[in-house]
Amino acid sequence: MDITGPMPAPRLDGEFLATLDRQLAGADAHLAARYPGDPGTRQPVHTVYVPADRADVSAWGAQALALMDTVVPVALPVALPVAAEVYARVRRKLADQPVEDLRIDFEDGYGARPDAEEDTAAVTTGGALAGLIGAAGGPSFGGIRFKSLGAATRRRGLRTLDLVVGSLLAAGPLPDGFVVTLPKVTSVDQVGAMAGVCSRLEAVHGLDPGQLRFEVQVETAQAIVGADGTATVAPMVHAAGGRCAGLHYGTYDYSAGLGIAAAHQSMEHPAADHAKAVMQVAAAGTGVRLSDGSTNVLPAGPPEQVAAALALHARLVRRSLERGFYQGWDLHPGHLISRYLATYGFYREGLPVAVERLRNYLGRMRGGVLDEPATAQALASFLIRGLHCGALDDAETGFDRATLDALAGRRTP
Repeated sequence: MDITGPMPAPRLDGEFLATLDRQLAGADAHLAARYPGDPGTRQPVHTVYVPADRADVSAWGAQALALMDTVVPVALPVALPVAAEVYARVRRKLADQPVEDLRIDFEDGYGARPDAEEDTAAVTTGGALAGLIGAAGGPSFGGIRFKSLGAATRRRGLRTLDLVVGSLLAAGPLPDGFVVTLPKVTSVDQVGAMAGVCSRLEAVHGLDPGQLRFEVQVETAQAIVGADGTATVAPMVHAAGGRCAGLHYGTYDYSAGLGIAAAHQSMEHPAADHAKAVMQVAAAGTGVRLSDGSTNVLPAGPPEQVAAALALHARLVRRSLERGFYQGWDLHPGHLISRYLATYGFYREGLPVAVERLRNYLGRMRGGVLDEPATAQALASFLIRGLHCGALDDAETGFDRATLDALAGRRTP
């Protein structure tokens, strides 16, 4: 547009704009407090769930490698073809840090036990987690899933949590990666109560306020839609008072609660996709991470059956990644193979295009795609996630981490 003559002056004066600032100050503060954005920290690609009486995962990496080498060396590449570079990286990952996040289960995977037995297991678990989280080759994150805050299990679950925290602290400071999972949440009130439990545990165990965080497991219909028709999971995120670290989808409890036949319960059922879409919108911008659920098809039996189970799991992992769920549950050492093959393949396949588009964006160059700042943010986040899990190396991106963090809009931890 060619403007000739004097430039027109704006008509909205400073006094009016200042009044508007005051009018919207509360909304601005509310937005900043409740939607702070990504925390800038690493998110694990999975959570491994193991019952409290079978909590030793020290051999999982070796078992996964043995499965790759002896059980499915021929069948797996046919069922799940990926580049040789991906296989090599996955082998290194299984040798160096096979489990990124460990959750020792005192809920469904453990069941009801005599109090004395669960008390002993809780104390043992606290000491074990102290030695595992952050140790060389051990998980960077770890914790427990305790029994729900439903009336029937509330006191037993909280007793276990209290004992685990106490025995963990007896061995040293609370690890940075410690997190607990709150299952079968049915109301916003339960999330608010859990925030209060954390505050009380911090007080009685001498922890700093805000140190304890928890994940909300979304596995009931009431966690998605309340009796009044509201999307309950959104207020749950905010009722946690900043303590909610993640929303984890529970595949089988949620499906069963909706009356879906067992043969059709799956991470990719339309009902599952609906629940996860609601979770995704509720968590967007809050800094709360999302995790998909698990498959109950285990890689066991003849080699072809094992390879088919791994191919199924890999396809489901890839499906979750494409839908913005960068974490999921793994229940068997063999699932580590398909988890990392699918995850590493996802990032390595997307690397060239992501780098090119980000370079074009920074250079203001017009390529085949005209990207906006929001897309540049997504591209940078994609590369950062690939770096965090070991799928990518810094040199491959062509950008330094400070540039990627700035583009991704990540907060300084």
